[in-house]
Amino acid sequence: MPDFFALSAADRREALAVAADASGRPIHLLEKDVWVVWTLQELFESAQGEHLVFKGGTSLSKCYDVIRRFSEDIDLTYDIRAIAPDLVGESKSNLPSNNSQRKKWKDEINERVAKLVSEKIMPQLAESIHTRKLSVKVSADNESILLEFDPVVPGYGYVKPIVKLEFGARSTGEPNEMRNMVCDAASHVSKATFPVAKVRAMLPERTFWEKATAIHVFCYQGKFRGDDRYARHWHDLTRLDATGYAAKAIADKNLAKEVAIHKTAFFVEKDTAGTVIDYHQAVTGTLRLIPSGEALGALTKDYKGMVDDGLLLDEAATFEKLLETCKSIQDRANTPVK
Repeated sequence: MPDFFALSAADRREALAVAADASGRPIHLLEKDVWVVWTLQELFESAQGEHLVFKGGTSLSKCYDVIRRFSEDIDLTYDIRAIAPDLVGESKSNLPSNNSQRKKWKDEINERVAKLVSEKIMPQLAESIHTRKLSVKVSADNESILLEFDPVVPGYGYVKPIVKLEFGARSTGEPNEMRNMVCDAASHVSKATFPVAKVRAMLPERTFWEKATAIHVFCYQGKFRGDDRYARHWHDLTRLDATGYAAKAIADKNLAKEVAIHKTAFFVEKDTAGTVIDYHQAVTGTLRLIPSGEALGALTKDYKGMVDDGLLLDEAATFEKLLETCKSIQDRANTPVK
């Protein structure tokens, strides 16, 4: 069978149309999914792959089938022990020990990640794109890479024909495990082969606390830094709850503590009054998942945009039901263990 990318644009469009009819999913989401899997295949088969961990919402979707929505961005951690062995040194926690060291580590790691992205990872992707004669424009922006592909169909609205890779290197990415990934269209098309990827993925329990604490910060700040599409985090928590991972994460107090320690070291945030947000309190009884005021209004609007563009694969829960479920998760997370 021919490789999907070896097909003409018309044949790729036809193949995706077949998959769309069979799956009920929009063609433009199926197309972007192919590019996501291809990109991860290239990354984890590269020389840098052994140090990468795939995390975030897309990992929940592609590696664990937890979330029932299209997840478009690729969030990756490069093992801090590999990129900054001189900083980590003999530290058993792989964390800075004071504020002065924290700033030094953050600045140095950010600089090294940007250099890694621009001098190694992006050129490797660009070479693969050139070799395979793919119609993709690749560019680097500090710790991120953008792959802008020529879509075979119109209809990109909330979702753009761009695969965004965001790299960080402030943790080991643990706990994680190896997982296999396939394209959503693959099972519906018999006349073409699609990319497959084997990746190192962060466990969903860790992702739960990463997302829950990010939402906690949003509730006190009313915004996500540089991110205007954030309703997905609330949806993901409800799916982690429905699949049992939320309960496992809430029961794992050591993991919750590890996330709090890590975020306290690297992601210091303040509320609107200028008070430092305490992650340790968030994971030990004061987690907040329900925003108010303008933040609630912004979340309402963003959730509608996600639903209207067909990102949810099942019938979307009402916004009221979404908040009701998150309130239940919040209450359970804040209930002391007897």
